[in-house]
Amino acid sequence: MNQASLPTILIAGAGLGGLTAALALLRRGYRVRVLEQAPQLRELGAGIQLSANANRALFNLGLEKPLMEVACPAAGKRIRLWSTGQTWPLFDLGSESVQRYGYPYLTVYRADLHRVLAEAVLATAPDAIRINARVEGVEQDAGGVRVTLADGSVETADLLVGADGVHSRVRAALFGDDKPVFSGALAWRGVIPAERLPAHLCEPYGVNWVGPGAHVIHYPLRRGKLVNFVGILERDDWQIESWTQQGSVDECARDFAGWHEDVQTLIRSLETPFKWALMVREPMTQWTRARVTLLGDACHPTLPMLASGAAMAIEDGYILARSLDAHRDDPLLALQRYEDVRKERTARVVRGSAENAKRFHNPELAHAAGAAAYVEREWSEDRVRARYEWLFTYDVDRVEV
Repeated sequence: MNQASLPTILIAGAGLGGLTAALALLRRGYRVRVLEQAPQLRELGAGIQLSANANRALFNLGLEKPLMEVACPAAGKRIRLWSTGQTWPLFDLGSESVQRYGYPYLTVYRADLHRVLAEAVLATAPDAIRINARVEGVEQDAGGVRVTLADGSVETADLLVGADGVHSRVRAALFGDDKPVFSGALAWRGVIPAERLPAHLCEPYGVNWVGPGAHVIHYPLRRGKLVNFVGILERDDWQIESWTQQGSVDECARDFAGWHEDVQTLIRSLETPFKWALMVREPMTQWTRARVTLLGDACHPTLPMLASGAAMAIEDGYILARSLDAHRDDPLLALQRYEDVRKERTARVVRGSAENAKRFHNPELAHAAGAAAYVEREWSEDRVRARYEWLFTYDVDRVEV
């Protein structure tokens, strides 16, 4: 089938999932147009973790070299106790990730991965991304999809993919407004220049501090030049779900008063911490209607406690392209098959993340004596394998579409 006979595809949203889908489709010869509402092509600064399952997709799309130039291979993960700093190894992720799963475990600055993906898309199709393109309306019929933008212009195609995030306008057009429920937790995030920190806080590990009602995560980014900080605590007086709301270092420090000096050092080293409310949504039972489907946070937003939100969006984009390629003569079937393949796995991530939130914040962590027994039980090798093995072993090329 030549390119002219392949369906044309609009993708709303130039985030990680939308760009992965665009690149995977372009690599297969599809004509793709990405509609990005922002006035410039960029991502907000934050760190993400990319496990072997996500890196399999990215490497297979030809991104190994540019990604490894900006990422940090993780040597492992560690648990630390909020009060004493006592440390437990969670699992090895260096050579073991490559040996067991075929690909490394990376920590990466979201903006760096976004740039790598965007450059690859534009190198393949220089006009594939349109900025200042905010979706206002979506219509479809037997002949195709019509998207009306905020400036009044219209884009048409055979298919539409809503990759426009947790506040997806495509999802709202298909299914109406969603009904998020406040999780009872607030998240702080920020990025710290590594030169401000002592060496032991810049080591190539994902470190998870656990305590009663709160936890803190930090790990290096950008080949060790930056350190990512995330602090999540149970607090009910802030319910704005936005990544761009600034807070203050003093407020963040108050939220973690009494925590170990290493945590205080991280907080004091932040330039501008941001805060956002963590909202919970039940996994969608349907996210495809005829010529329109969703991916990533638009259809399965998740709490960040399994470190798999970005990985799920990347997998979505890759599997969507595979499904369309496998059903070239029936693109509507392809969209439905994509949903069927992805629904159970992404729902399991959503629910597993919620379960981890309770695990990280358990009251048994309040005192060192009880905490040691709790950590050794909850993060035993058997339990860790049960929680993560199914995530890391997923093969985007072998899943039947």
